[in-house]
Amino acid sequence: MDLDLGCMIRCTDGSKTVVQALGNAFGAVDRFPYLALDADDRTGARETGENLVINLGHQAEFQKLLLFVYVYQGSGDCRCLDAVVTLTSDRGARFRVLADEFPPQAQACAITLIKRQKGEVVIGREVRWFTPQGGPGVQDVISRAYRLGMK
Repeated sequence: MDLDLGCMIRCTDGSKTVVQALGNAFGAVDRFPYLALDADDRTGARETGENLVINLGHQAEFQKLLLFVYVYQGSGDCRCLDAVVTLTSDRGARFRVLADEFPPQAQACAITLIKRQKGEVVIGREVRWFTPQGGPGVQDVISRAYRLGMK
């Protein structure tokens, strides 16, 4: 089973994109979308796992950032992966989501929603699980749930 990290991005100018290993959409920290995924750890053997870096020097361009994890390959119970998602801010604040919190058969989890409100970056813990049943892919289901307008 391959659990991947991703981020849906909606910008203040109305543009939107996704950073994820799927489609080799790894992003870039020094140019749009100012987020980068460092690797696609398909085996779980990479000691540092998958990491997403956000360049907050461009935070005025972000309207919403939704960080999520999803099962890319395989199915079944994600709780057997011993996966952990840790969000760490530049100020040292952090929270963790453990894969053993996954409900049985869940295929994705919206981890956190980062928004700009009144000129400030606001980070909200989501931990919202998704189990699509046929039809649209998990990214489509998450995008609809958060009204991000991704296609």
